[in-house]
Amino acid sequence: MEMKKWLVVAALAATAATGMAQAKEWKTVRFGIEGAYPPFSWTEADGSLKGFDVDMANALCEEMQVKCKIVAQDWDGIIPSLLARKYDAIIAAMSITEDRKKKVDFTGKYALIPNKFITKKDANLDFTSLDGVKVGVQRATTHDKYLSDNYDKVEIVRYGSFDEAYLDLANGRIAAVLGDASALEEGVLNKAGGEAYEFAGPSLTDAQWFGDGFGIAVRKQDKDLTAKLDAAILSLREKGIYQDIAGKYFNYDVYGE
Repeated sequence: MEMKKWLVVAALAATAATGMAQAKEWKTVRFGIEGAYPPFSWTEADGSLKGFDVDMANALCEEMQVKCKIVAQDWDGIIPSLLARKYDAIIAAMSITEDRKKKVDFTGKYALIPNKFITKKDANLDFTSLDGVKVGVQRATTHDKYLSDNYDKVEIVRYGSFDEAYLDLANGRIAAVLGDASALEEGVLNKAGGEAYEFAGPSLTDAQWFGDGFGIAVRKQDKDLTAKLDAAILSLREKGIYQDIAGKYFNYDVYGE
């Protein structure tokens, strides 16, 4: 009996020691950000990144008392690059979905935006079918999957960035773009010539496709970082810092309850 007790104590000690050895002291957190999705992020002429996600990343680092590093990353490779340790977390208007949860962990939401179609005014599209209609989406997004799952005969045109989709919408190569309402507002409606376009069709928020809001993605093994980020998001909201940042980019509540 004494030998068994000693073996249990030894096993527990070894487990504790291993856990201590694997624990990471986060002194710097590197965030992957797309840089092509205003107002969440965009790239200035000098190559610097600006936007809501950038300001949030910096505020979260300050709250966690760590150094912040921002890494620009195209959307197509944003999760693979996280898994390849190019950065530690993704803050890029990424919807929390069941499919993505198979690859990464998420914090709780840090924003929740409805999804909408945008068209030229008086396009008069029939959103019950969209048969033969060319609709632009960003490749490998929730918008892409929603169209694929719900419209058998729609012609989905996939782009690396929304800027490319907006250009084709302006040139008449596609009839509509599906995206986050805030990004479409910033990328088209609020730009010069935006009065020629309008939101059309339904406002889409179904969690089956669009998840539970935008979360910060973290590698599954870095659960301590996920916990730190979750606590920091809540703290920024309690202090009103989150609301101050959001107010710079949105004239409506982007968090919800």
